[in-house]
Amino acid sequence: MTLRVLIADDEAVARQRLRRLLASAPGTEIVGEACDGADALEQARQLAPDVILLDIQMPGLDGLDVARALGGRVSVIFTTAHDQHAVAAFEAAAADYLLKPVRPERLIEALDRARARRAPRAADPAAPPRLCARRGDVLELLDPREVSRLHADAGHVVLTLRGRE
Repeated sequence: MTLRVLIADDEAVARQRLRRLLASAPGTEIVGEACDGADALEQARQLAPDVILLDIQMPGLDGLDVARALGGRVSVIFTTAHDQHAVAAFEAAAADYLLKPVRPERLIEALDRARARRAPRAADPAAPPRLCARRGDVLELLDPREVSRLHADAGHVVLTLRGRE
């Protein structure tokens, strides 16, 4: 899954470093850059990135305000030189919290964590759906498309499929 990433930092050098690190991070695409909190919020709403690399201390809205305003619609990875905001960042549902200078391996780890958060929780859509049913002391996985009849019997649901109950 390719992650669409928005970089938000008021320091041009920090944005440049993140661009360089992301260029070597597999499965990422930079969709935009913002230089302050208001711009970050606007771009996040317009571009619908999967992840925002977000500095905490920026002019106008700070990174925590941006994260709260996004309300979890975007995975937030904070990138900051200040460790004292970590608790507040995780209270704002941060996927990760990276201290500057960001190390490449920590960025990859944080992106993997954000990717895992975005992964669908449901079963693979290519896999056929399954029912789990008890037959005596044995649990069986059944294909619901083969069920020909359902009925209640003594507080249980009885399935009929392939000529058996």
